[in-house]
Amino acid sequence: MATKITFPTIQILILSIFIHSSFAAKKGGGGGGAVPVYNVQSFGAKANGKSDSTHAFLSAWAAACASVQPATIYVPPGRYLIGAAAFWGTTCKNSGITLRIDGTLVAPSDYNVLGRSGSWIKFERTDGLTILGGTLDGQGASLWACKNHGRNCPKGTQSLGVYNSNNVMVNGLTSLDPQFFHIIIDGCHNIKLLGMTISAAADSPNTDGIHVQSSSGVTIKNAQIRTGDDCISLGPGSTNVWAENIGCGPGHGISIGSLGSNLNEPGVQNVTVKSVTFTGTENGVRIKTWAKQSNGFVRGVLFQHATMNNVQNPIIIDQNYCPNGDGKCSGQSSGVKISGVTYQDIHGTSATQVAVNFDCSKKYPCSGITLQDVHLSYQNRPATSSCSNAGGSSAGLVDPRSCL
Repeated sequence: MATKITFPTIQILILSIFIHSSFAAKKGGGGGGAVPVYNVQSFGAKANGKSDSTHAFLSAWAAACASVQPATIYVPPGRYLIGAAAFWGTTCKNSGITLRIDGTLVAPSDYNVLGRSGSWIKFERTDGLTILGGTLDGQGASLWACKNHGRNCPKGTQSLGVYNSNNVMVNGLTSLDPQFFHIIIDGCHNIKLLGMTISAAADSPNTDGIHVQSSSGVTIKNAQIRTGDDCISLGPGSTNVWAENIGCGPGHGISIGSLGSNLNEPGVQNVTVKSVTFTGTENGVRIKTWAKQSNGFVRGVLFQHATMNNVQNPIIIDQNYCPNGDGKCSGQSSGVKISGVTYQDIHGTSATQVAVNFDCSKKYPCSGITLQDVHLSYQNRPATSSCSNAGGSSAGLVDPRSCL
């Protein structure tokens, strides 16, 4: 005969399971199937923004790596001073580490401390990594001042670098004032960057928001980016990239490139950028290549549903990029082949009269450029378009009138 279980008995059972699971999680053990949780404060991290907590974070990572099941590293509220820290996944016994940040990670205010470390916080070969919430404060203002005054300054470090990793998600992270790029994705596959807030001063040099290169299957959604350089930049080898619902400005817009600085360089293809609002940016949607010999290419690109608010170059292809009269590219034509680029439902205001500018390579003219339902004005007057070595077609309302 089955034993009858009363309602109070069920409550006691549920409460017992909850207490057991919570206790196991706080211990960092794996009892009862609970996900191990490793609190960085248990490893010596101090939330005062002054004590160096680098070793504590690396120790928490080592403990999470040693777990045979997915594990969580927890960063409680507070400010944690972190030096250059590299988190490697090559020795991990699991491929499901979650870094949950309720606090702020703070870089050293003296940019010489990080030196030439490349990335301030670096994840290498960390398959299955998830980063939830938190703030990265790169404290880059002193290095910006050095660069803006033309002194002999270091390049600076990226705030967050993810390298040679697969199946990574970053959700709800805030990045403030990096020395160099905010975030770089390099050599990765299946990356999701969701709900990001990225912020730096409009005059902060080289502070690209999100830079992608040599990576495939990258999704960027629901981001607000205010910075001193490109909001999003896609470098060589970026394929199958989707960027949607992005607010950009101040900044230099969303750029494919610069490409073609090297002769042998992987191309960029299958890129969708949609539902973006540009406000006061230097560019809107841009493709930029060096005026050098290269076997690179750009193809299969869709720019869709973009709003331009007082943008200097709303639609631009610049294949004659040669900064500071660089002798290595002066007088040359870009070898990057651009084809199959569609601009659909692009509207708003231009800060300059030429709202559409296709300045393509003499050696390899742009082909298959499509303008569809484009409406851009300049100071409540019609804007103009300019084409050089560009071929394609237009459909629907296109204003300024297509020069393709």
